[in-house]
Amino acid sequence: MRKSLSYISLVLLCCSSWITHAEVFTSIGQMTDLLYTEKELVQSLREYIKAEETKLASVKSWANKLDALTRVSTTDPEGYLAHPVNAYKLMKRLNTEWNELESLVLQNPSDGFISNMSVHRQYFPDEEDETGAAKALMRLQDTYQLDSEAFSKGKLPGMQSDAFLTVDDCFDMGKTAYNDADYYHAVLWMQQSLKQLDAGEEAATTKAEILDYLSYSVYQMGDLPRAIELTRRLVAIDPSHQRAGGNLRYFEKLLFKQLNELNQAYQPASEEPIQLGTYNRPKDHLPERETYEALCRGEGIKLTEAKRSRLFCRYQDGFRNPRLLLKPMKEEDEWDSPHIVRYLDVLSSEEIDKIKELAKPRLARATVRDPKTGVLTTAQYRVSKSAWLEGEDDPVIARVNQRIEDITGLTVDTAELLQVANYGVGGQYEPHYDFSRRPFDSNLKVDGNRLATFLNYMSDVTAGGATVFPDFGAAIWPRKGTAVFWYNLFKSGEGDYRTRHAACPVLVGSKWVSNKWIHERGQEFRRPCGLTEVD
Repeated sequence: MRKSLSYISLVLLCCSSWITHAEVFTSIGQMTDLLYTEKELVQSLREYIKAEETKLASVKSWANKLDALTRVSTTDPEGYLAHPVNAYKLMKRLNTEWNELESLVLQNPSDGFISNMSVHRQYFPDEEDETGAAKALMRLQDTYQLDSEAFSKGKLPGMQSDAFLTVDDCFDMGKTAYNDADYYHAVLWMQQSLKQLDAGEEAATTKAEILDYLSYSVYQMGDLPRAIELTRRLVAIDPSHQRAGGNLRYFEKLLFKQLNELNQAYQPASEEPIQLGTYNRPKDHLPERETYEALCRGEGIKLTEAKRSRLFCRYQDGFRNPRLLLKPMKEEDEWDSPHIVRYLDVLSSEEIDKIKELAKPRLARATVRDPKTGVLTTAQYRVSKSAWLEGEDDPVIARVNQRIEDITGLTVDTAELLQVANYGVGGQYEPHYDFSRRPFDSNLKVDGNRLATFLNYMSDVTAGGATVFPDFGAAIWPRKGTAVFWYNLFKSGEGDYRTRHAACPVLVGSKWVSNKWIHERGQEFRRPCGLTEVD
């Protein structure tokens, strides 16, 4: 209110000075000027009132929209955030749009609101979080071959939702990619932003702004004819644009130079709209990228009928373990070589809830060991949050550890703690080995290498989130309460390089897993050495 009062005081002060000055006028003619002055003051006052009403209307509109939104989102928080568009928009809202609302309210300060903002700001996502959420959508877009419109309209496999991206949202997605020199995704999202704007959707972003980013990104993708066509559209809209004219001359000069060198005639830009597949996605560090992503989509799985005929299901009593004799585990073969099995009904819903309850306060960004330095660090190829639980934390953890030992017949005395991981929007772990390759890290010299992996699935996943093995073309889908098990090492202690695997990005849903990495020491008589290196 302080600014409002100061504005009124200023108006009254002006009135006072003008009236004082007017007192020297004695003619009607001179006094008529005061009428026009008063009229101007009234108009000024109305503009002030209108500005306040507009501001209040904007705040009310925000409140109504967010009230409706939070009623829906808090009814089922995890289900709401299972949709990656909702997760991205939450990041964007709290990092960008709430700041805009704060600036609006600051025009007429409200101590209570600002105090609440200050208290809660420490928990808000920052710029890095918003950027990470945007990149997660792009990662999903690539892995599952979804065009930008599918995300913009909320059309994702296995989910019907009214989540959508506006022109401004798509523009911000494009800018995120552009600022990261990722022109491939910048083109896709700027094109979608332009498409929605041309369809009549209202937006704060202008067509000139979109064309500016889009034309240069298309140029970076090597499509000079289309870059020229887009830049000409930009010049037509904004002839005084500071870069457009220079860019157009440069693009045209570059194109005609290329045509002369190749002795080709000029071909106008394609009239086909830019879409997924118009440009080739740049190669990256991962050699098996295409195979890995195809498996994530359920394509390229090499489970032939001959191989399927070698897969069986059975009851497993843990080699006559007393705790499993009366209630043996149901075991299903997922793959024959390397042998991967799935156990059913490993964890109850109550046990899963307790594990998640214990893990949630400890969840932190999952790390990997830098192969050069040996130091644990975060990495873009592993996007999840994890926590480590000890048997002493709760009887449930001790019981689960014992169950893993009973099922596998391997001691867990030298195993790592139970690791709990949660994969949210775009969460993934790209192809990797669970075992360490020589020279071993210092932490493996006592307990040995990671002999085996026991992976519990603690949630169903609506779409995505498979565990895939690119080397032999297997895909294992999460099923709540089940667990999969495989050996990472041959009996000789050599690493089985076929077990290179990945956790596919979660497209829709929230993926919870817990895993136990079982080490070599203590297994000498439980899994004796073989006669050859690959037994």
